[in-house]
Amino acid sequence: MKPDTIRIADLGAPRLTDIQRQAIASAPPVVMSEGAVLAAARHHTGLSDFGADDFRERLGIWLKSFDEDKDLGPLGRAGLFGDAVRYASARLRFEDLVKRYPEIRTVAIDRPIIIAGLPRSGTTHLVNILAADPRLRSMQLWETMEPIPATKEKIVTGEVDPRFVRTREMWGGFETMLPLMPAMHEMAPDHVHEDIALQGLDFSSYLPEWQSRAHRWRDYYYGHDQTPHYAYGRRVLQALTWLKGPDRWVLKSPPHMENLLPLITTYSDATVVITHRDPVAVIQSAITMLAYGDRIRRSTIDLKGLANYWIDRVEHLLRACVRDRDALPASQSLDVLFDDYMADQETVITRVYKMAGLPLTREAKARIHAYLSANPRGKHGRVLYDLKGDFGVDVAALRERFGFYYERFSVKPERVTGDQP
Repeated sequence: MKPDTIRIADLGAPRLTDIQRQAIASAPPVVMSEGAVLAAARHHTGLSDFGADDFRERLGIWLKSFDEDKDLGPLGRAGLFGDAVRYASARLRFEDLVKRYPEIRTVAIDRPIIIAGLPRSGTTHLVNILAADPRLRSMQLWETMEPIPATKEKIVTGEVDPRFVRTREMWGGFETMLPLMPAMHEMAPDHVHEDIALQGLDFSSYLPEWQSRAHRWRDYYYGHDQTPHYAYGRRVLQALTWLKGPDRWVLKSPPHMENLLPLITTYSDATVVITHRDPVAVIQSAITMLAYGDRIRRSTIDLKGLANYWIDRVEHLLRACVRDRDALPASQSLDVLFDDYMADQETVITRVYKMAGLPLTREAKARIHAYLSANPRGKHGRVLYDLKGDFGVDVAALRERFGFYYERFSVKPERVTGDQP
């Protein structure tokens, strides 16, 4: 095996490090109740007005889903509870900010560039490339973690934002605990992250599913139109623009694939870029990453159950995309095949700029080239996957199941372990 290749051989029976054992043992017990979450958020912020109360129903379903996931371990439960408190705290701060500065409601969001695509399909790389252009506003990881600053905390121009410092410390500790994670998905505080966090403040999106088997929430989410939650997220985006411009955004999130109609309803002048990659390769990568993280989140590892959950989940994303793709205006939407993007990134970037009506200036090109040079694919090592061996997935049957998607978008199958020779 080459020095820069990584094979995680203990996914199903993790050999925990001392750091991982200590983190699990020191996780505080939590009560998954609305009252506990909201009380913690009030205490954390010193605020009490959450705005419209409809979010409470969704929060309650999140928490019930976590309680029903019996294989969640103490660290997994504490992490999910902490996420709920973090979103509730951000909601309090957002509602307080708009109350004090009502002009935020009139802030323009100008022709955003929004990237949709399966997890692990190049969306993170593409959004970070475009975000290198200073004319575009983006959400870095630290800002998604704490979108609205605390009123008592001074943000001094020219100094590092304390929210950035906290995120760097938190994710530094996370990567110390799970050192192979950057090879699968780097989470540096200054990397552009998903705008899915905007909907977290309204307790929607598929956020809970990434760290738990949130069956109850998933079914509720499927049954409800997401347009109101996209609209809430847009309001948060107005606040972020008011705090710091410019007003033209580049955003990305995988759930946009199953919410193309709410997306274009909310951002009617958006340029929507949809990346397409072999879903078998996507699933192989995504569930390996999730399984690796599950060693600290879950008391029992069920690799087959994890695979089944995300195969179903990805199919839902793809069928919704196929169903609604033609509802997007042709002059505002672009399909990008992963293979084409990897082979010729500059041509894809040029196409995006042209459709967005944004001149590709010399400065933009220089910044984009600098980002590409500093972030080659696989710079943290290359993970070796085994979809059949690790997860017991019948690769041929899976390809047949996703035939509707390969055909609709001319997606090329990628070679994965378990393919027939």
